[in-house]
Amino acid sequence: MTIVHRPSVCPHDCPSACALEVEVIDGHRIGRIRGAQDQTYTAGVICAKVARYSERIHHPERLLYPLKRTGRKGSGSFKRISWDEALDEIASRFLAAERDHGAQSVWPYYYAGTMGRVMRDGINRLAHAKKYSRFYGTICVNLAWPGVIAGTGKLMGPDPREMALSDCVVIWGTNAVATQVNVMTHAMRARKERGAKIVVIDIYRTPTMEQADLALCLRPGTDGALACAVMHVLFRDGLADWDYLERYTDAPRELEEHLSSRTPQWASAITGLSVEEIEAFAHLVGQTKRSFFRLGYGFSRQRNGAVNMHAALCIPAVTGAWAYEGGGAFHNNAAIYHWKQATLEGRHLIDPAVRVLDQSRIGAVLTNDSSALAGGGPVKAMLIQNTNPVSVAPEQDLVKQGFAREDLFMVVHEQFMTETAQMADIVLPATMFLEHMDIYSGGGHQYVEFANKLIEPPGECRSNHEVICALAKRLGVTDPSFDMSVRELADITLRESGLPKLEDLEARNWIDVQPAFEDAHFLNGFGWPDGKFRFKPDWGSVPFGNIGLQGPWQNLPTMPDHWAVIEEADQQHPFRLATSPARSFLNSTFNETPSSRAREGKPCVFMHPDDASALGLVDDERITLGNQRGQVRLDVRLFAGVPRGVLISEGIWPNAAFEDGRGINTLTGADAPAPFGGAAFHDNKVWVQKAS
Repeated sequence: MTIVHRPSVCPHDCPSACALEVEVIDGHRIGRIRGAQDQTYTAGVICAKVARYSERIHHPERLLYPLKRTGRKGSGSFKRISWDEALDEIASRFLAAERDHGAQSVWPYYYAGTMGRVMRDGINRLAHAKKYSRFYGTICVNLAWPGVIAGTGKLMGPDPREMALSDCVVIWGTNAVATQVNVMTHAMRARKERGAKIVVIDIYRTPTMEQADLALCLRPGTDGALACAVMHVLFRDGLADWDYLERYTDAPRELEEHLSSRTPQWASAITGLSVEEIEAFAHLVGQTKRSFFRLGYGFSRQRNGAVNMHAALCIPAVTGAWAYEGGGAFHNNAAIYHWKQATLEGRHLIDPAVRVLDQSRIGAVLTNDSSALAGGGPVKAMLIQNTNPVSVAPEQDLVKQGFAREDLFMVVHEQFMTETAQMADIVLPATMFLEHMDIYSGGGHQYVEFANKLIEPPGECRSNHEVICALAKRLGVTDPSFDMSVRELADITLRESGLPKLEDLEARNWIDVQPAFEDAHFLNGFGWPDGKFRFKPDWGSVPFGNIGLQGPWQNLPTMPDHWAVIEEADQQHPFRLATSPARSFLNSTFNETPSSRAREGKPCVFMHPDDASALGLVDDERITLGNQRGQVRLDVRLFAGVPRGVLISEGIWPNAAFEDGRGINTLTGADAPAPFGGAAFHDNKVWVQKAS
């Protein structure tokens, strides 16, 4: 047996985009995967599920050949066909839909099953070339990124490796031990080398909270209230940095006046935290200049998420922490890469008159809701890559209803027979990341990364790029970009973006593009024209999205606040439910691997023991959760680490893992929150009863 070690990059939907060292066995199998030691953000550490990737890539249930449905939709009845048969039928059906219903009746649909630039985004080139309905991705970042940009004017921040140089690391809204292990690498280094304090803020007692010096467990959707009370204390107790405020922010005096009534007592009633906890947190960050706020995605998955993100971001502006190495706030570094992708996505082919359909509203789109269809006709054909909407999209009952339409021609390009693939007319087998090359960037760090093909794919698996180009030819597309190789598209994308050319990136595996300290800390001015951090954001001027302002954006607060638009518990729905990430799954990925499923056990919901006692429930009892969107049956797990009135269900299990085949996203809503839409997965009111 011959084992060689090769570099690669984790492709999954995680800000870490870890640099990897991969064991290749006898040139055709994968062994152990480790974090790359010489990439200083990954620093040799990766999550356990990726370390076990051989279990996934060599899984006996991988799709290997094109399949055509032979039974009713969802029956799982397919026959094997050739690639030529599959591609010819897809092209024929797409052309028929275009002829009979217009080009916009075809909707290419994708997301972040791979974060590789070529394999993820190339589908847009086909959509633009054919004038198919365009895609607006809303499931992940829409309630987080606008909140950051509203304050800083640019989606970037201090070098995240500076956490190791901090005297206080605030980990807010992310269970980093489970979902961003590299955050803990650098935070723990600060504790070990500097005696730094670690603060963790979340809605239940996570493994990350177990590592905290100060753990704050607040009610879902109340982070803005906590942030406002902290800033109230900073102003009240002389801990605000007025030199910094006057130089770098837009309205500090007005902010101080605005916050005069946002006392710890006010916030305590909203958040469930004690006044003493709020005061302690405020004094810690106010007296510790090198405080680094690592702001995650969790607390933005509420209908007021953009406001909450902006409010939390304001705290280091009040303390002046931005001015110090190891200080400031970081959420995502997307702006430092300057990705253009004009050729890769075919942006020269865009027709602005073509409608844009919202990813999160796929259920409404496929059930012919006129508003979701942007006033146009129904969707008659789809190509799906890199996502599993029958499991992960909100309003799952509506999604399933739409996918069951016999007049909808569905193509799914996948690695496993997911529940979305089971609803397809044609299923195409897809490569995994070690079976093709691509380029990457890390939202949670500062590296552009290259990953080469390391092994041949099994069976007849083909990459996303191969499928898109083969379909384009059969559909009559003549743009030369469809004749380019993956390597050519990667190289031109790097060049268009002003990044190192492909041969340089390939030679080095990853290249650090972190801006200079002064730029990353905005000491040369924030990203708005006046160079000021905005306590008073103009939400309408935030550069984000391609579909315009959404939801009740006119009612957004003019300054940091608690915006009471969350789905509050009421008499009929006395609990608030959050669907948080599981440690061994990543969305619906890894829920097919035996080790991940064994570690997670089964679908369940955490409930405080006192709530369970009041309902006459015992540990491991089957219950039903319900709201206006549907009902879900699963087991209750008693856990004192959740607040009273709050329920936590971790991970996206296959729908088939639930007693009645209805997964947790049956209960999540698909309405478009302000200001740019999104999916408020952690913002649900539900009732609970014993399962009959």
